[in-house]
Amino acid sequence: MPRHSNMMDKDCEAGEGLFGFREDEFHTMCAELDKKDCCSDDFEFFIETHGVRIYRRYDRESGLYTYKVWGVLNGIDPEIAVDVYMDLEYRKVWDSYVNQLRNVNDTNGLIYWQVNFPWPMANRDYVFRRDFRKLEIDGKPTWVILGRSEFHGSTPEVSKVIRVDSYNQSLVVQSDGQSGTRAYMYYFDNPKGMIPTWLINWAAKTGVPQFLTHMEKACRNYKKYLGECGSVGQSGSLDVS
Repeated sequence: MPRHSNMMDKDCEAGEGLFGFREDEFHTMCAELDKKDCCSDDFEFFIETHGVRIYRRYDRESGLYTYKVWGVLNGIDPEIAVDVYMDLEYRKVWDSYVNQLRNVNDTNGLIYWQVNFPWPMANRDYVFRRDFRKLEIDGKPTWVILGRSEFHGSTPEVSKVIRVDSYNQSLVVQSDGQSGTRAYMYYFDNPKGMIPTWLINWAAKTGVPQFLTHMEKACRNYKKYLGECGSVGQSGSLDVS
């Protein structure tokens, strides 16, 4: 499995990320982790459930919302959380919504992802670029993962699958100072098609906390998974002996 890349080339030195993200974007996401609310950003409080706080901002053009999410993965080391989030092969094991998930190219962070939608709706697929940084913020190790949709000629659209071309998801994780992980997520997704807006918003209300719950369980089972498949994980830091 590919390991995290924390390399930067000449473009990074000029402020451009290795895979098209600017370096300041990673630091901007880090700053969101400690926010208490989002009222000053035109985000409104949406819901708090199972320890997860969700804020949202309405997009008039699409009729959809952008979401900001704060939560805690109890008893989970942040580096394990990052490994689980980054491990595409393991995602196929614990996420039942994954139909296909693969690196388009191992060297440039481009990913193809097809998601199962319930009948009679068509599946959705994504081509997106993802990049990773480990930063020191106030002396605390902080992991930042940025992802957004991108057109790529080597991944043409698939018959009977709707291509999502407006997708943005970022994740920041940091130790909670005890035995768990603080997490912040920024998310926007326009699935297109004839899906009622109320249904999309209901899915966000229930799906995001559910995703974090499933991810927490996946983190607890990650060491067992690595032992069974003979891998050292994404970062190579997890002892599976």
